[in-house]
Amino acid sequence: MKTYSAKPSEVTRAWYVIDASEAPLGRVSTKIATLLTGKGKPMFTHHIDCGDFVVVINTDKIVATGTKMDDKMYYRHSQYPGSLKEINLRDKIAKDSTEVLRLAVKGMLPKNKLMDERLKRLKIYKDEMHNNGAQKPQKVSLK
Repeated sequence: MKTYSAKPSEVTRAWYVIDASEAPLGRVSTKIATLLTGKGKPMFTHHIDCGDFVVVINTDKIVATGTKMDDKMYYRHSQYPGSLKEINLRDKIAKDSTEVLRLAVKGMLPKNKLMDERLKRLKIYKDEMHNNGAQKPQKVSLK
């Protein structure tokens, strides 16, 4: 019996909808990363992008467990002396909740040449309205 290796022409992509308000940020991010990589498919191959499209709604209602809302910090630096900026999770969600989820998913994806293409298939919306209804996405429950 030979080992199966997927080919890019054989990949079929499904569409999924995930409600970010159903579970904490980490659980939502891991589920999204698994769907984007295609690890749940039997045809999964490491060097071929077998993942699906993921639409995430309600990112304004993201929750975090414990005291992460105040303790988790995001840092950025412009490479000039004294320019380290920091912001906590609560303020980052208030400023742009879609960026919080995008950074969480990006941190869970493998760091290789497929990462950018996988992130392009992630569609994030702040509320329940999204414009991907024509693709007939399947609802994924995280409860």
